[in-house]
Amino acid sequence: MPPRTSSAATRPSARSATRSARSTRTTAKRSVSGNGRTRRAVSSQPWLHQRGVEVQRFGTVRQFPIGLSSDARMYSCERLNKILADTQILYALYKKHHWLMRGPTFYQLHLLLDKHAGEQLELVDLIAERVQTLGGVAVGDPRHVAEITTIPRPPNGAEEVPAMLSRLLEAHETILIDAHSAAAKTQEMGDDGTNDLLVSNVIRTGELEAWFLVEHLVDTPLVHA
Repeated sequence: MPPRTSSAATRPSARSATRSARSTRTTAKRSVSGNGRTRRAVSSQPWLHQRGVEVQRFGTVRQFPIGLSSDARMYSCERLNKILADTQILYALYKKHHWLMRGPTFYQLHLLLDKHAGEQLELVDLIAERVQTLGGVAVGDPRHVAEITTIPRPPNGAEEVPAMLSRLLEAHETILIDAHSAAAKTQEMGDDGTNDLLVSNVIRTGELEAWFLVEHLVDTPLVHA
């Protein structure tokens, strides 16, 4: 009678099974051409459900050869990410109020708020790209944005028109105060690119949009003095 073999001895270990699977994948990825050389097999099948490790943590900067110290770039990224988060919220407020606008000036304000939303979206991209240029990580996930912003959350429903306009103006002022402060400090630290972005784009765009909004809150008759 042949000796009995335990089932554990006949089963491949988990390690050898993994090694076998890797070997199969490697073989599948390579084929031998007519001249005997090994080349990578071509396939149109996407490699789905991939997972990776976080290669750079939020709040850190990589060393880039752009003539700025690590401290200057770190400071600029911190200030820019706060302004970036607030700007993303302002963009979302503009879209929300653009949809919910009503009353006699619906058409004019509906179009104006959508125009401003588009301009804020352009700023979002400019600010985020500046953070990346400095070696940082731009805040982008809406849930992360909500943790950073200081702009108050609006009610889920619709507000009266003057309240919606006032909410937009208050968000603008929050961003402008922060942008003025950051612009002065980044200039002091020698980060001219960030200073230029804040002054030429964030501040000038925000001030102009605030002017267009605030004039809708003036109680002035249309037909008689």
